[in-house]
Amino acid sequence: MRRQLQHPARIVPAAFLALVVVGTVLMMLPVSRAEPGFAPFVTALFTATSAVCVTGLAVVDTGTYWSPFGLGMITVLTQIGGLGIMVMATLLGVLISQRLGLRGRLMAQTESRTLETADIGRMVLRIVAVSFVCEAVIAAVVGLRFWLGYDYSFGRAVWEGVFHSIQAFNNGGFALYPDSLMRFVGDDWICIPLVLGVMLGSIGFPVIFELAREWRTPARWSTHTRLTVWGSIVLGVFGFIFVLAFEWNNPSTFGPLSWGDKVLAAFTQDVMTRSGGFNSVDFGAMHQETLTISTALMFIGGGSGSTSGGIKLTTFFLLAFVILAEIRGEPDVVIGRRRIAETTQRQAMTVALLGVALVGTGTLALLAIDRDITLDRAIFEATSAFATVGLSTGITPTLPESGQVVLVILMYVGRVGTIAVGSAIALNTRQRLYRYPEERPIVG
Repeated sequence: MRRQLQHPARIVPAAFLALVVVGTVLMMLPVSRAEPGFAPFVTALFTATSAVCVTGLAVVDTGTYWSPFGLGMITVLTQIGGLGIMVMATLLGVLISQRLGLRGRLMAQTESRTLETADIGRMVLRIVAVSFVCEAVIAAVVGLRFWLGYDYSFGRAVWEGVFHSIQAFNNGGFALYPDSLMRFVGDDWICIPLVLGVMLGSIGFPVIFELAREWRTPARWSTHTRLTVWGSIVLGVFGFIFVLAFEWNNPSTFGPLSWGDKVLAAFTQDVMTRSGGFNSVDFGAMHQETLTISTALMFIGGGSGSTSGGIKLTTFFLLAFVILAEIRGEPDVVIGRRRIAETTQRQAMTVALLGVALVGTGTLALLAIDRDITLDRAIFEATSAFATVGLSTGITPTLPESGQVVLVILMYVGRVGTIAVGSAIALNTRQRLYRYPEERPIVG
């Protein structure tokens, strides 16, 4: 057992499972509840898993159900979960590059300057320091807005600024209000800092570190950074335009808002849909077209090595280039004058198909457990859990406990699964001394 846990691809699932267990026990204690008594096991398990996996889905009203101690535990679990994902994913990337052969290592040093192997300790300190600085800045802006703009007491303004800044940067999605950010839908000083925090947390530290050095010279960016940055821009523009267009006249969402507030709401929901989990409008009242686009964006997620979930931007756009090369009849997949290895292509395909299988299985389970929910709602909820986004159409609190356990499994597997599977595949590469005869089955 000890030898198995020493395998790098097993460290992340084991560590997060242990944290979920500890968090569940602490959330069950009477001190964690606002009312007397122990919290139900499934409620504590769901909340702890959602916090550790930085999802933000909730089965109770976070701000009123939990005591100050319980809210503090959610904050701590979210911080540990977010930092844990960023640190472990980055370190696994370093480990994979070190496990490569000489040729692969030289290619990694040339192409992926995002991973510094010289000083692991310094890298971890940089990740922690940047995280705390970003969270402090966001907390200061949001806290001042609460204090000066909403007449909150200074202590409450500081607490809410800190709580929501940690949730934003770690892409947690928990809010202290039953309507999330809906009451602040037109408030730039609340929405924009939280959106920027989500964006920073969702691109990943390998990209942040490289951009800090090479932001003036995009031509020198690694393929990973190019896919993450330009992919974020493409999906951001795509999601913003479609959400704004589909919801412009919806009387239950954007309809009553001014044009400026509509633009802000579309920008907020576009970013939050891909990872953040906050909502400034009612997702349960959105049109079917918007829910469909949102489901697709959630499934794709954000950057590798970040706090966001999904199959990741690099996986999605890498597969897009694979399809493009196949359509053109080109023998190699080339991105920015760099040929992508076939092993990387297979790894991306595996992660994407496993994601589809997990969402599909989760959707079927939800439909079987609660026959009153519709297919689109079940797909949305399953995708939100798998991609650790935390958005909901409102059905999560009403699901039977068995349905909530399904979402717990999806959150856990979706959070650690893509990292564990990707790392296991990369570290399990073997070379055979022989090859079988080639054959071409009929495709299509």
